[in-house]
Amino acid sequence: MNFIIQLIISTLAILISSYLLPGVSIVNDSFFTALLVAAVLSFLNSVVKPIMIIFTIPITFVTLGFFLLVINAIIILITAWLVSDFIVNSFWWALLFSFILSIVTSILESFKKQEEN
Repeated sequence: MNFIIQLIISTLAILISSYLLPGVSIVNDSFFTALLVAAVLSFLNSVVKPIMIIFTIPITFVTLGFFLLVINAIIILITAWLVSDFIVNSFWWALLFSFILSIVTSILESFKKQEEN
């Protein structure tokens, strides 16, 4: 049940973030497409991202962890490549999308935590 709630929060955050950024769009602002993007991002973050982090430990260490932002942007670009109705115009839009998505997700999760208390 917690996974489904987290997936819905991620879906709403993706819809809001894509609405805020002109370089990132979901065709027809479809909830189903945003749900698919959330599911693919969740899968890639749990499977592909740890592998990428392991292979890039030296550069991540040298950049004091800032290379993890690049990995986040790459994961978003891979998601855009896999989901045809999710469009990201460039690497920089993917990077900005990852920032905005993190902020919006945090805000939405704070509402969830307030309801639990």
